[in-house]
Amino acid sequence: MGSIVMTGGGTGGHLAIVRAVKEALDEAPVYIGSTGGQDRQWFGEDAGFVARYFLETRGVVNQGFAGKIRSLGLLGKAVLRARRLLREHQASVVFSVGGYSAAPAAMAAILSGIPLVIHEQNAVSGSLNRLLRPFARAFLSSYDEESSVKAYPVKSIFFEKARVRHMPRTILFLGGSQGAVAINNLALELAPALKARNISILHQAGERNIDAVRRAYEAMGIDAEVFGFSDRIPELMERADFAVARAGASTLWELAANGLPTLFVPYPYAAGDHQYHNAAFLAERNLAWVLREAELEPGRVLDLMKQDLSIPSRGLIDFTPRNGAEEIAKLLKTLAV
Repeated sequence: MGSIVMTGGGTGGHLAIVRAVKEALDEAPVYIGSTGGQDRQWFGEDAGFVARYFLETRGVVNQGFAGKIRSLGLLGKAVLRARRLLREHQASVVFSVGGYSAAPAAMAAILSGIPLVIHEQNAVSGSLNRLLRPFARAFLSSYDEESSVKAYPVKSIFFEKARVRHMPRTILFLGGSQGAVAINNLALELAPALKARNISILHQAGERNIDAVRRAYEAMGIDAEVFGFSDRIPELMERADFAVARAGASTLWELAANGLPTLFVPYPYAAGDHQYHNAAFLAERNLAWVLREAELEPGRVLDLMKQDLSIPSRGLIDFTPRNGAEEIAKLLKTLAV
């Protein structure tokens, strides 16, 4: 069996897929990413790969004319380097999660006749994934009825800690490690009403906002648990009965796996408005709620929390398939023979 090569990244959402599938494989794969984005931060020291390469690339889409020319020049050089790496490691399948980091190895796979498997995290495909989909051996997406694997690669701990919620005793505000101003403001506006209802607050305010948000709670005499980055997200979700969160794909499916009823507040500047469409996928099935930032009002959120939370909670647990990483790993191993 030849080697499995994994590529793509730039953002944590992409890289979380690579990590989850890598951990489900029997043998260590090769990783090809970019010097840009978070690729090196995530995998620069990861001994779970046979080898790790970070090629000089950058995005093309959001560049001016001169920037596009430079980015395409870097891409051409990186594709040639990636072809050499695929030959060197006798690659038999390339697994791409998209993002500009994925372009060199994914394109090199197509040029070399090596099977390409693409995983699209979002309800709206990224530009590279749309471009390369016709050339892929398999295109995987939790939102696509034609996908052979619909289960999102969520860590098993989120399923293991799932429970059916009923009444809101604790609310979790998830703005990501960088924070979300709209969610922070909503949390602080809601805080007095939540205190009056004896609802505890867990609040991911973002590393830059922790001190200001803590002071705001203290000024109101409210004891909230405020944090920035945390590696205890599964435990925090387990404690919560209701959540308010952005709608990045990994966060969305972790909340779904945990059975945690959630109001999604999409990041308004996400490419293709994909966060809104991610959330709408669940909201249309009455498994979640979605409001734009401009629609956020404390009263509306409190009304949502008055509902019987067991209905969406149980629905999420029944709807969300398990073993996504294992199913993708099985597919890659089949193609790698």
